[in-house]
Amino acid sequence: MRWLYTLLLLLALPLVLLSFVWRARHDSDYLKRWGERFGVVPAGMQPGGIVLHAVSVGEVVAAAPLIEQLLSSYPALPLTVTCTTPTGSARLLQQFGGRVQHCYLPFDLPFSNRRFLQRLQPRLLVVMETELWPNLLTAARQQQIPLVVANARLSKRSAKGYRRFYWLTRLLLPAIRLLLAQDRASLRRFRALGLDATAGALAGNLKYEMQLPADFAIQQAHFSPAFSGRKVWVAASTHAGEDELMVQAYQALQPQLPELLLVLVPRHPDRFSQVANLVQKHGLRLSRRSVQRLPAADSQVFLADSMGELLHWYALADVVFIGGSLIERGGHNPLEAMAFGKSVLSGPHVFNFSSLFKQLERQQLVSFASTAVELEQQVRQQFANDECRLQAGLRAQQFFREHSGAARRSVALIGSHLAGVNIPMKQHQDKQNRYWFNPDFFQHIDAEQFEPAYWQQQQAALGQANGRSTVWFVRQGEHELVLRHYYRGGLIGKLNKDKFLCEPTLASRAIREFRLLADLHAQGLPVPRPAAARMRRHGLFYSADILVERIPNSTDLAQLLHKERALSADEWREVGRVIARLHQQQIFHSDLNCHNILLDKAGKVWLIDFDKCGPRSEGRWKQQNLDRLLRSFNKEKSKLSPFHWQASDWQPLLAGYQEQLQEQSSAA
Repeated sequence: MRWLYTLLLLLALPLVLLSFVWRARHDSDYLKRWGERFGVVPAGMQPGGIVLHAVSVGEVVAAAPLIEQLLSSYPALPLTVTCTTPTGSARLLQQFGGRVQHCYLPFDLPFSNRRFLQRLQPRLLVVMETELWPNLLTAARQQQIPLVVANARLSKRSAKGYRRFYWLTRLLLPAIRLLLAQDRASLRRFRALGLDATAGALAGNLKYEMQLPADFAIQQAHFSPAFSGRKVWVAASTHAGEDELMVQAYQALQPQLPELLLVLVPRHPDRFSQVANLVQKHGLRLSRRSVQRLPAADSQVFLADSMGELLHWYALADVVFIGGSLIERGGHNPLEAMAFGKSVLSGPHVFNFSSLFKQLERQQLVSFASTAVELEQQVRQQFANDECRLQAGLRAQQFFREHSGAARRSVALIGSHLAGVNIPMKQHQDKQNRYWFNPDFFQHIDAEQFEPAYWQQQQAALGQANGRSTVWFVRQGEHELVLRHYYRGGLIGKLNKDKFLCEPTLASRAIREFRLLADLHAQGLPVPRPAAARMRRHGLFYSADILVERIPNSTDLAQLLHKERALSADEWREVGRVIARLHQQQIFHSDLNCHNILLDKAGKVWLIDFDKCGPRSEGRWKQQNLDRLLRSFNKEKSKLSPFHWQASDWQPLLAGYQEQLQEQSSAA
């Protein structure tokens, strides 16, 4: 189904490009930076950080406090913010300048997304609200990049649409590692569609934490004189069919309120000229932001035909109408107006924000109108009692402030669910090799440190272990490390010695295991710390090596049961608990057997060898992991003598596994 989606997108691509040309009539920037639309990242951008996608101006404004929190919480990581529109790009550069990296998000084509992610190699991908593109999500999943959906919202109507396209939700939801919902209703709807219970969390609405541009006060001082002495009615984000009603209501109000100025802010730029013609057709005196810049003293209607300036009009307003609500569009967000101390007017169609509008209605912070006559009555009533209007505005502003904190909660949840994002990791590359390394172990690393001969020359080789493959134990400073080369088995391994078909760096065997171990260790799971990883290119193929910390004073269960002793019931129970902790993080272990479980002298259980492991959505794989482990005990029992394993030992292991799951369920 994803390939069908991609085919349809490719067929539609010429129309998309033509639409960009059409939009360039009003904004020539639509014809620039075409390479970015196909995944070409601008030169000089640093890889290995966080990528956050905010589609346009509205999402950029909402994301601003989250961006600030990420910059503060992860100062060592480059933060790349993408969008898809020139106006969103301009707003980003205006507000954040050189503090973030910026480019367009490419079209949702497989090759574009692969190129984009492979170049930036992000540790984390954050998308705002519902910007869930199937090929982007698939590419992130293939390259083991954790995906966070921030400020997620799902209305009842949208949930019905997703259910009709179940094949699409099956592509999207399993790729989400963490979904930060605006409200409980959205979180409940996402879970009903199939989102993993462990992947969802309530964070609140980022739009309660609107941040003003740095030059806002200066700009506002420039705008204010033109609006001074006027009663200002702002109709924001209007759609076709709504401006006509605004104009009719204004004409009815104008005789009693001659100083009234109607500020029309159409939602879409391609309607600017159409709205101007509508106003002039009704014989009203019009000023346009694009022509006269500010309203003249005798203007009756001011057309705000610009982008990214809505906050200024809110700040200057006495009364605000939120568009998209007189037609079945579902309404737009009223919170930005409320931040400036404005109670709002709305049409009846607010299903996009039904929960929020219900709260506002209960606290008498919103008034509704369905016709031009009702609009006239509501606006007249607002201006009839200035004291009541101002008090309602103060209550609206207080409501806005009381619901703040979503950015702080979002970053805290990201840190707790994806703790490995904050582990110091470095990377570099040369013509043939790609390296990731942990500066706790190495200040620099190159090819020779992945060769046993290097450690032998340094007299730092401590020994080796032979099984299906050979691993070396080496000393690096105060640390003991395990050097492992990735081998290929079977006939293919004989024909193509230890080489794998080339894939993106983040999806390669060693880099993927390195990043997974870093994430699991940061979350407190008993796994070895990764020290370094290498991907070495050989034309169309690559080979891979990894260095991980050696668990001191430990023995794997196969050796322990064969050469030393049996385990107590409490020790078996702890083995089960550790496996359950791994499964609670939705991590599949591809080779869970008694050789890859260690017990140290202090009685702590460790899990090792995470090649080809990674996050998975719910399914039978958890039981399959346990079945594989049971088979490995029975297999070793048949081969080794003595082997201190009895079938009855499986019961305390399962008991510990269930105890851990039940503890999490009780905590939830």
